[in-house]
Amino acid sequence: MKNQDFDIIKSSGEKVKFSLHKLRNSLKRSGADEKVVEQIIDKVLDELYQGITTKEIYNRAYALLKKKKSFFASKYKLKKAIYELGPTGFPFERFIAAILQYSGYEVKVGQIIKGKCVSHEVDVIARKNGKYILIECKFHSEEGRNCNVKVPLYIHSRFQDVIALHQNQDFVNMIPDEGWVVTNTRFTKDATQYGECSGLYLLSWDYPKENSLKDRVDRLGLYPITVSTLLTNREKQFLLSRDVVLCKQLIGDVFYLDHLGISEQRKQKILKEITMLRNL
Repeated sequence: MKNQDFDIIKSSGEKVKFSLHKLRNSLKRSGADEKVVEQIIDKVLDELYQGITTKEIYNRAYALLKKKKSFFASKYKLKKAIYELGPTGFPFERFIAAILQYSGYEVKVGQIIKGKCVSHEVDVIARKNGKYILIECKFHSEEGRNCNVKVPLYIHSRFQDVIALHQNQDFVNMIPDEGWVVTNTRFTKDATQYGECSGLYLLSWDYPKENSLKDRVDRLGLYPITVSTLLTNREKQFLLSRDVVLCKQLIGDVFYLDHLGISEQRKQKILKEITMLRNL
């Protein structure tokens, strides 16, 4: 095995040791088989140098996967694709709402809810099996920015204000059962500690373990349209502006692809990529 003792620079600017284990796991999650994974690892290791950024490693691995199969590259770029839902947070809110909707929740986006002290605009309201959930989405378009403890502290106070109003009135069905904070980045240790202590549910790219945002997306096959390697940025923005946030929404309904003037041959390639991605 080639020398792996390299310092790499994360998007936050932090210097860490290169982890072959993390690289291998991320490549495996793309759906590529063992042989392809090892071939890509060998090529990436050949190009490592002291101080290389995680972005450079990602770009190289992504390019190599794309040469093999575009849908491997699509799945591999999930984290980056969620960042590409920006620059505003609204498509991310729609993305979270869509994931919950396909998980059996009844959802509403951008609702005004009265609290005891003030009214609050809630990003997503979800209901399932009699449970009423208020969800705040914190989207960051820049990598390396994490949600610190101030975010769940702020959201928890809003959640408690809504509860306080309805506890003093005869509206038991309007008392929220849970408050959630959802982010596309990571929570700091203090933030997760506060969430656990206060009863606020936190969902991020890698938290909670085995039921994080990336786990849910992979398990349900609900990938954002921004993972596509075949759609152009202009086409993706057009679809997002029409509230088409999931690849799944294009399967069986090619109205928007037709509206974009995409040729039949290219349309079939796009649909094949999306279908293969869902089947991985």
